Amino acid sequence: MSPLDEVHDLGGTGLRVPAVVLGTAALGRHVERDAAHEVLRRAAHAGWRTWDTSNEYGDAESRIGAVLPGIEGAVQVFTKVDPAPGTTDFSGARVRASVQESLDRLGVGRLPLVHLHDPERTPFEEAMAPDGPVRALLALRDAGTVGHVGVAGGPVELLRRFVRTGEFEAVVTHNRFTLLDRSAEPLLDECADRGVGLLNAAPFGGAALATDDGPVRDYHYRPVDDVQREAVLRIRAIAADAGVPVGALALRSSTRDPRVAGTIVGVSSPAQLEQVLAWAALPVPDGVWDELDAVRPGPSHWAGPHGR
Repeated sequence: MSPLDEVHDLGGTGLRVPAVVLGTAALGRHVERDAAHEVLRRAAHAGWRTWDTSNEYGDAESRIGAVLPGIEGAVQVFTKVDPAPGTTDFSGARVRASVQESLDRLGVGRLPLVHLHDPERTPFEEAMAPDGPVRALLALRDAGTVGHVGVAGGPVELLRRFVRTGEFEAVVTHNRFTLLDRSAEPLLDECADRGVGLLNAAPFGGAALATDDGPVRDYHYRPVDDVQREAVLRIRAIAADAGVPVGALALRSSTRDPRVAGTIVGVSSPAQLEQVLAWAALPVPDGVWDELDAVRPGPSHWAGPHGR
């Protein structure tokens, strides 16, 4: 079965998402316009029609908005609110402006799901204040401009704190539920218990878990330490013995978990698009998961509950 045919409920939102969600950060920041348009069109043609983006992903929203009119059938686009470029303004007024910018760029009148993006950029108390970003998002939901409200960020304990307010219907975590890091386990459990939809982003942690050979330099935006490097080399050996690419193991380790509604994966070319969909469909021998668990570094080498 194609990973695009495997569709899950996103918590209690009523939204349905495929096992693999298309991430568009690279398409907005690192890919030429025409090439980005081609990837988006090919994704839609392949049936990959749930896309994750953000106000701050460069030109991603405007590029999505440019191709949507030419795509037959529905595409589900989730976005995020962000401070204005070069500022730390995360006020309610800024959130309203961010949503309007997204509507204009995407060329739509309503957004099915909007996340508060990287809320570690503002104190929790200010985020939850009457004139703060969360109340602004909730008001936009009440007005019908936004269908559902989520939170997307890094520090696990902060995300759990937002989940406990009862105001959020979905969560995006990144780089914390991978073959090298399980910092997000408590968040996954809490979301499952509360009926909050969870999307897991960056299962490759960068290129470290997407390639079968070559030097291991970076993981989660920073240089790997010796323990992480050795773990990646051992993962590569397990993958080779199983006859399964490392990238497939990294992706399937997320998509196989019932607590994860969808796994967000970015691509920057048609070749990567095809590769990701092929990886997501590959069967993995059951015994491999125990082997991978055994070589995962301990918590001192994870992002941890409060790390970036």
